[in-house]
Amino acid sequence: MAPWIQLVAKRAMQFEHLIEINDLANPAIVDLTREEIWFGLLYRAEDPAAFLPGLEACRIVERGERELVRDLEFGTTTVRDRVTFEPLEWMCFEIEPAAGHAGGSLRISIEEPSPMALFLRFLYRTTLAENAASDGVVLAEYVKSAYQDSDIETVRLIRRIAERSRLQ
Repeated sequence: MAPWIQLVAKRAMQFEHLIEINDLANPAIVDLTREEIWFGLLYRAEDPAAFLPGLEACRIVERGERELVRDLEFGTTTVRDRVTFEPLEWMCFEIEPAAGHAGGSLRISIEEPSPMALFLRFLYRTTLAENAASDGVVLAEYVKSAYQDSDIETVRLIRRIAERSRLQ
């Protein structure tokens, strides 16, 4: 392996943020339970199309008690990932490295510092170097922003899923 490739791997980007689920001070926002949030995360693992723009197909190739292995098809590219989880606590998506991508992981944890004060913590690890730049623009900052936008959309989708299940 070339020395510069090893340097990039050692300087991988780690990024995390919290998204508040229940705003206890705002009665206009319907509170979600931990179970509803968990159900939304399971939905993301089992049927991720709504959560992953550009996803054309998802095949679950292995299933265990607390894990799934999936093949995700984005056009001509297939990405394999492993989803592990601890029910009602956390879910981790680990992308296997391949020719077209370097791999990485996303761990989503449900946090509840006080009753019904629920948050999702998103922790990303990727082999993208923190100081990666493209055309003078810091690529890492763009990626962080895209992750955060995607995670806000994930929470919106989980809210919609909870809403639909309440109506049934």
